[in-house]
Amino acid sequence: MAFTPLNALNEFLAVARRRSFASAASELGISPSALSQAVRQLEAKLGVTLLSRTTRSVALTAAGGACSSKRVRR
Repeated sequence: MAFTPLNALNEFLAVARRRSFASAASELGISPSALSQAVRQLEAKLGVTLLSRTTRSVALTAAGGACSSKRVRR
């Protein structure tokens, strides 16, 4: 999957909503590793860490919380 900022933002929002890379990846129809890579590329492009990752959990950082709460509503 090619990196595009809008796709990566959508993918980040899925992880933020589900609080799980595996669950978000299943929702999006991609592998958890591809999803993780896309979110890392988005973080690098923005210059901030959006998610705090451990082996067992995913949590939003302050920047991630701000980014996810500012999303465009349909």
